Amino acid sequence: MIRFTRGMNLRSKVLVMYGLILVLPTLVLGGSAIYLVIQSFHQSYLTTVDEAVRQTAQNVDFGKKSYDLLAVRTATDGELISRLGRSYADMTEILDTVNYVDRTFLITSKYLPGIADFRIYHTNETLVQDGQLLWRPEKRSLVGMDEQAWYEEAAKSDQALRWSNAPSNPKQIVITRKIMGADGSLLGMVYILLNYDSVFGELLDKPFKGAGNLFVVDSSRHAIAATETGKIGGRIVTKEWPLSETEGAADSSAAAVYDLTLTKELLIAKPLSSGWEVVAQLPMQYMDSQNRRILLLNVSITVLFLVCSLFLIMTIVKNMVWRIRKLGTRMSDLSRGQFEVSVRHNNNDELGDLESMFNSMSERLGKLVEDITKAGLMEKEQAFKALQAQINPHFIYNSLSLLRWRALDVQDEGQIQIIDALTTFYRLALNNQISVIRIRDELEHVKAYLDIHQFRYPDRVRVEWDVDSSVLDFYTIKTVLQPIVENCYLHGAITRKKDAVIRVSVQREGDNIRMAVYDNGSGIAEDVLREIEAGTHKGKGNGFGTANIKERLSLYFGSRASFIIESVAGEWTRVSIIFPASAEQPAIRREI
Repeated sequence: MIRFTRGMNLRSKVLVMYGLILVLPTLVLGGSAIYLVIQSFHQSYLTTVDEAVRQTAQNVDFGKKSYDLLAVRTATDGELISRLGRSYADMTEILDTVNYVDRTFLITSKYLPGIADFRIYHTNETLVQDGQLLWRPEKRSLVGMDEQAWYEEAAKSDQALRWSNAPSNPKQIVITRKIMGADGSLLGMVYILLNYDSVFGELLDKPFKGAGNLFVVDSSRHAIAATETGKIGGRIVTKEWPLSETEGAADSSAAAVYDLTLTKELLIAKPLSSGWEVVAQLPMQYMDSQNRRILLLNVSITVLFLVCSLFLIMTIVKNMVWRIRKLGTRMSDLSRGQFEVSVRHNNNDELGDLESMFNSMSERLGKLVEDITKAGLMEKEQAFKALQAQINPHFIYNSLSLLRWRALDVQDEGQIQIIDALTTFYRLALNNQISVIRIRDELEHVKAYLDIHQFRYPDRVRVEWDVDSSVLDFYTIKTVLQPIVENCYLHGAITRKKDAVIRVSVQREGDNIRMAVYDNGSGIAEDVLREIEAGTHKGKGNGFGTANIKERLSLYFGSRASFIIESVAGEWTRVSIIFPASAEQPAIRREI
């Protein structure tokens, strides 16, 4: 491809790439991907539905077995069978039987959820019915049906265990289990009334996100439970479960019939171990509603197309894309101040000419910026030295020495201490040869300044020190604390504050050092504080304040140094300086 496109101009190369990268992949990959995704979606949907129906069938089967087991265990209890089959002549024996039944089966009937009523019917004329568990079938109403008729119908049934829906309320389920004697005679009947919602409500409520129906069908193909409660008790008809001639000739009073043989909906049936089945009915339109998957398919095809396009473009990277990106990367480096970058070029085309001009431009820019940087550094350093040289240090030292001798002559200890503090203060302040000092020297300088003010304002301000001794040998910028302390007196009006305090702290914080000055003076108003932080405050100062400190911190530490002012007007002010812990003397940074 490189050899084929080498002699073309940029327009011809784009046309060739368009044909190979856009047209062919769209026709071939697009059609194939759409077909595969549709097939995959249908298969995945059918598998998911089938698994959901299988899980529901397992849950229904487990629940049915639990209630069946309760009915069977009750009906086959040997002691119960013995007591129901005997004749009673003594009231004591009758009470003993009643107590046995209550004691044994009253708690048993509470084991499973959803049991609304639990009874043991018998036909023993010598045994009473207590109205709790023991009953005799009589002409009473039992969940919408005649109690005597229900008993006789259950006795005639060829099924020992039977589930049915209550005629008066399809959301109530009746479980009937015959109690047989040792000789095969019918002694009674176990009656269990179940609450439909507790047994099937959660399993059948809005299956498949409300897009389908579920039926729990018994061995006679009647719906014991259904998502649509109106279909409970109806006869379900499918191709596998056709109506018999007898059922087809039944009159209108018989149960409703729901014919699913002609439906276009998806039917899935899962058998249970008891002969029941769970039937799922899902509309096929549900698949069609999943057009979002087709949309996702189109997006996937587009992404795949872009990846393939990128792969093909890389085959001609020498001619266009790779060289353009490389040139853009070098331009980004140039915008960040890296002027030593260059781009290799060996092709005689439009990009080759651009690369050659870029190399020439970056080289000239590098030289110009280097010259400007050097000039700026020299200008800043000369300005800083000029600021330090404003006072003649020799004159001050000689004057202080003369004053000290005069004080010694008159033995004035107070003046001697003041002169010593001034000497210490000016020894550092007037030394124009250094710009960085150790922290211990900076603290000594601030202490001398504070001692002078303590003599000037005796017993008005309490000075507190909180210094980590491990940081004393690290380096800091010269005279950064003294202007801050000076502001406590000039602007903070600390001497007029009751219980005035100035607290100087120096602490190590990881790889940084924090120096802070706190005072409980007059504080700074919020609008003034914002102007100071923005550098727009036009208030009177001493010419060597916060702006100068920020500039010198930036000159030596760059963005790694911070200058923070916190204050509450009328209450307190805290100024913090954070800079890297440096065991070696920092130098002026080249980056301005």
